Order: sequence, then structure tokens, then C-alpha cells
Amino acid sequence: MKAHDGMYIDGAWRPAAQADTIEVVNPADEQVIARVPAGTALDVDAAVRAARAALPAWAATPPAERGAVLGALRDVLAARADEIAATVTAELGSPLAFSRKVQVGLPVTVAGTYAGLAASYAFEEKVAHSTVLHEPVGVVAAITPWNYPLHQIVAKAAPALAAGCTVVLKPAEHTPLTARHFAEAADEAGVPAGVLNLVTGLGPVAGQALVEHADVDMVSFTGSTAVGRRIGAAAGAAVKRVALELGGKSANVILPSADLARAVNVGVANVMSNSGQTCSAWTRMLVHTSRYEEAVELAAAAAAKYADRIGPLVSAGQRDRVRGYVEKGVAEGARLVAGGPEAPYERGYHVSPTVFADVTPEMTIAQEEIFGPVLSVLRYEDEDDAVRIANGTVYGLAGAVWAAEEAEAVAFARRLHTGQVDINGGRFNPLAPFGGYKQSGVGRELGAYGLSEYLQTKSLQF
Repeated sequence: MKAHDGMYIDGAWRPAAQADTIEVVNPADEQVIARVPAGTALDVDAAVRAARAALPAWAATPPAERGAVLGALRDVLAARADEIAATVTAELGSPLAFSRKVQVGLPVTVAGTYAGLAASYAFEEKVAHSTVLHEPVGVVAAITPWNYPLHQIVAKAAPALAAGCTVVLKPAEHTPLTARHFAEAADEAGVPAGVLNLVTGLGPVAGQALVEHADVDMVSFTGSTAVGRRIGAAAGAAVKRVALELGGKSANVILPSADLARAVNVGVANVMSNSGQTCSAWTRMLVHTSRYEEAVELAAAAAAKYADRIGPLVSAGQRDRVRGYVEKGVAEGARLVAGGPEAPYERGYHVSPTVFADVTPEMTIAQEEIFGPVLSVLRYEDEDDAVRIANGTVYGLAGAVWAAEEAEAVAFARRLHTGQVDINGGRFNPLAPFGGYKQSGVGRELGAYGLSEYLQTKSLQF
């Protein structure tokens, strides 16, 4: 076990203000693998002061130079990819191949997109007889979750830095080691002192102090809707800019003309990826009543293949929460066709890949975000019924539509109240905006849309 005693503040690793620590646990074997400082308001204040002091010079740095620094950061992350992937696997539990390809590969790509955007973005434009300037919003508090620990950091820090903002990062307490790798990479890449700062700690302590700090201009948070609601309220009271990427209950709508086997198999894979710990996962599969039983059989068979291919959930609390939802699904009358609440292994925070049939829209498992490898299969009578069911939750983050003809799928997708829709298995696009409708959040991440979140506008009239 390794003990880390520092916070990355103002370009250096410095001891935390107090001696309290957080244990980092490997969810596969339940062993403590490290300890990191449990930061307090004192650490947060030091980090925010450093970010505030560094802001004028970084904001005045030409965007192309900021882009060059981000390009160097991308290169360092790529060079350390194997080490970072091993750390993600150790503290999150995702299989190593998934950690390499997705947990590290995707954020390296995203960092590269912002290296380019910093140099090419129109930070100044003419509008009739005005010049409109797009300037950095200021000091950004980036509060990130544990499920994609490096990607969520890069998706906030890279556009903020590209915009000319300075950042105080507070990562989730379950995955602080990945965040330390990021801070080390930023230091090696030449990010100036104070431009990026890292404080590890608990959400209700360090996170709350960061949100409430008077010198923080913007809060960018990814996590649960419940916590996002509190952060939004606190930021709103102080009239701070806020970006919230929250929960989801995305619908995978399979229209009658679709290739059913492909749609079901891709849909199950989507839900089981990262052990179901993905906010945009298609956790509700909607199938026309004429093909429903066939789809259920296909889904159960597909889920069984993931029994020994997915990792554990991140913590004992998360495992117990997911098992509780599985038990609730059974209690409310859903038909269990794969998996269940029983522990598949003696050690580790595992949950079996689970599929429910005969799920009705009002059931808890069809309404609430479970955040585990659990799929609900619902039936619909016609397209209007499918639209009603798909839109019938408080969330609106992502989704999918399958049909024989792309035009048919697109026409249906236009009726969905959600931020992203994959058409017939469309690939993830790191330049397209990611974010949700309704209680799935406020604002967008990735690409130029993500960069604009960290900018404010000034107009000069001539």
C-alpha cells in the first residue's frame, strides 16, 4: 500500500493542511491499495488562491500557445497510458483492456481535440458594427466522478484550459490516484504553476468548500442528479456559472423493421460496458410487442456471455445499492431472465449481469438510475406508445433508435427528449456535444460546445 501525502497546488506537491486520509480500495479483492489526503477548506482555499493568481497570465496567453501546452499534455498522457490504465483498473475495477482502450484511449483523444480547438476557435468575431470577444470565465471548480475518472477530468480541464481559465480539480474519493497521474502529466507537460491544481477529499467537505468559495467563478460537476441539484442551488445563490452532467435512464428503441439480433446484442453490450456504471447507458430496451419475447430471449443469452467478462462495481455501497434495485424489480413483479441479486464471487464488489422482462414504465427499475449491469426490457404497442415510454422519465441524456431505414430511425429520434441519440449503432463522436435534457443536466461537454461553456462574451461597439 502506498501513502500519498500531497496536494498539487501552485505547481508543486505540498502537504495537506490536516493529517486525515482517504483509503483507496481495489474493488476486485477489497484490499486497501493507497491512502491520499482528505482535503479540507484550508487546502481548497490555497488551491483557489493559486488559481486566481495564475489567471491573468494564462488568460493572456495566446490561444495557440495554450493549445501547444494541451498538445504536450496529450503526449504525456499517451506516453503514460499503460501506467494510468493499470491504476484505473486497480481503483475502479474495470478490465485492463477496457481501461487501456476506453478509460485512457478516449481522454487522450479528447485532449488532442482541445489542443486543436484552442488554436482554431474563434475567440473574436464581428457582428455588424460590433466586435464580440469570447473571454475565459475565470477560476473553474471541476468536480469529477469515479466511473470514467480520466475522461471526466479531461472533458472539464482541457476545454477550461483551452479557454484560458484556471482550474481546481476535486476528483471522486474512490478514484483519486488517476487524478494524481493527471496532475503529474500536467506538470510534466509544462502547464504553468497555479493553472491546474488538485485537491483530493470528500464531497461534503472539500467539494462543498470548493463550490461555496467566493473566488470560484464556475462550477463544473458530473455525478448524481441529487448532488447536482444541491450544487446548482449553491452556485445559483452566488450567481456562479454552473455546468452539470447528471444522471440518465436512456431508452434503446428497437423499431419493428430493425435487425433485432444486432440491436439487442449491441444494446446489451452497451449496458454491461464498465459494469453498467455509465450515465448514458441504454438501460431501458423498448421492443414492439410482436417481437418482444424473441428480444427477451436474445437479451438473456447475450447477458450470460458477460458473466465473467465484466469487472466489479466500484464499492461495497454501490454493489449493495444495485442489488437493492434488483430485489425491488423482483418485488414489483418484473420477470428475472438473467442474473439476479446473489453474489457471483466470494470476494469483490461484483453483481451478475441482469436482465428483467415484463417491466412496466412505472416500475422503480424503469424510472430510477441503477448504475449497474441491469437491463429492463419493456414492450410497446406502436410508435406513439414508444415515444411516450422513452420520454417518460425525469432524465434525458442519451438513447438509441434502430430501424431498417436510417430515415425511419431519424424521424423517431427527433421525437425524443434527450441530448444524444445513436442511430443504428452510430459510433461515439468526441467532437459532438454531450449532455442532457431535463434532470440529466445543464450545459454540454466535448468539442467546441464544451469549450464555449468556459467562455463569457463581451461586445465592443464601433
